[in-house]
Amino acid sequence: MRDGVRLNATVYRPHEQKDPLPVIFELTPYISDSYHARAYYFAQHGYVFALVDVRGRGNSEGKFDPFFQEPHDGHDVVEWLARQPWSNGKVTMWGGSYAGFDQWMTLREAPEHLATIVPVASAHAGVDFPMFKNIFGPYIEQWLTLTSGVTGNDHLFGESPFWISKFTELYLHHRPFKELDQIVGNPSAAFQMWISHPSVDSVWQSLAISPEQYRAIHIPILTITGSYDGDQPGAFTYYRNHMKYGTDAAKAQHYLIIGPWDHAGTRTPKKEVGGLTFGDASLLDMNKLHTDWYDWTMKNGAKPEFLKKRVAYYVMAADEWKYADTLENISNSTRTLYLDSDSGRANDVINSGRLGDSKPAGTQPDRYVYDPLDVRPAGLEKEDIANNLTDQRYALNLFGNGVVYHSDPFSADTEISGFVKLTAWIAIDVPDTDFSATLYEILPDGTSVELTSDAIRARYRESLSQEKLVKPGDINEYVFSGFTFFSRRIAKGSRLRLVLNCPNTIYLEKNYNSGGVVAEETAKDARTAHVTVYHDPAHPSRLELPVVQ
Repeated sequence: MRDGVRLNATVYRPHEQKDPLPVIFELTPYISDSYHARAYYFAQHGYVFALVDVRGRGNSEGKFDPFFQEPHDGHDVVEWLARQPWSNGKVTMWGGSYAGFDQWMTLREAPEHLATIVPVASAHAGVDFPMFKNIFGPYIEQWLTLTSGVTGNDHLFGESPFWISKFTELYLHHRPFKELDQIVGNPSAAFQMWISHPSVDSVWQSLAISPEQYRAIHIPILTITGSYDGDQPGAFTYYRNHMKYGTDAAKAQHYLIIGPWDHAGTRTPKKEVGGLTFGDASLLDMNKLHTDWYDWTMKNGAKPEFLKKRVAYYVMAADEWKYADTLENISNSTRTLYLDSDSGRANDVINSGRLGDSKPAGTQPDRYVYDPLDVRPAGLEKEDIANNLTDQRYALNLFGNGVVYHSDPFSADTEISGFVKLTAWIAIDVPDTDFSATLYEILPDGTSVELTSDAIRARYRESLSQEKLVKPGDINEYVFSGFTFFSRRIAKGSRLRLVLNCPNTIYLEKNYNSGGVVAEETAKDARTAHVTVYHDPAHPSRLELPVVQ
């Protein structure tokens, strides 16, 4: 590297390689040997593959400083690989999640010999990791433990009962979130630094890509994400910003694939995700797709057959891939459903409110209560159902914390594809709290399928960079515009269910509603939030659906 630190690359080359070839590399904190099978595959298909441990991990020198070290190192790795005798000077990258972030940061630094990138499930610092909408989750300490030291810690990382017990200890004893690394037993300077920057300030902005840097991009890009990919917000942030700031020529060679996958499935698709089962069409051969892309962009091969247009997306329940020229062209209609209820009764799935096509006319607002000291939900959390997309126990028992709205049954199969948007008019009697909104399809047999969700920390309702505490009693507009993309054919007879509540879970940093530093709050700071959700002519709370007709 430019500062003299040496990184270790394990290089895979085709047997009896005679001529220089394009080089693929992955820059990983997860120990290079864990990607042996991928490297072996590409070396068997006409490429040199270099597995590179990030600095401070595996066999590489230096100190691991997650995220912040990668832009310059990625650039230097590209230029080093381009100079090797077995390289023809064309270098590309492979990988998802952290390695997807690496690809974008490397491209940001504009190394001369980077020919293309294929960023998959790409994390975006300050967008979806280590926090989402400025709300941290205890998973970040689990991840930091995975990447602690120089060796692999996969078994410890995957020991779910241990992590659930530690998250539950934090939750039940109302310990401040900042003590989580001590509770786990792995004090972390990175953890403490991250939580000391709870808004999208200059620290996180330093890991973004500027409009000028997007305009300088000239190489082809293939972005891949999934409907249930935890880093989908990051992947779409990069994609949308490139579509906003990039040149027409560069945008024309940026392709996007959105599958029905979870985070891991973006690299190794599986038919079953969170209790849902998808069709055979969902199982893309990712190794072949990558090879076809690399052949097209670096060896003058044919364009990958799968890429019929610039955007490819899988419609769940229909088991088919569809295509569009742009992300905005996927849906051609918007259906608006207004929140409403009878006499302010919308507190559970039996006595629920409505999602209707007509604007409400002077109806009573709905109310619910969030008590940060209520730990009853932990009984469900310990069963570790957080990733089960068909489980509806939370909606069936909100413990008084939340409101529920149902649509009428759909009169025909209807494709909803894109990003939904919720505008809610809400008043609270505390200076801050968190809100969560989750949308489900309720099939005719009563089965619940989670479609998408979003969250807002009240103090950041207007800006993720500048907090503004709530004046208790004021009615404020909350725009939930961070719902993840999904595409699903809603079945005839199905209804939509919207659940709006204040998250109270072992899987998120708890907001005790005091308006202070959330990571330092404990039981003594707790204030019960009385929440009022308005839906009247002056406050038309509504859900907007992207419909394909």
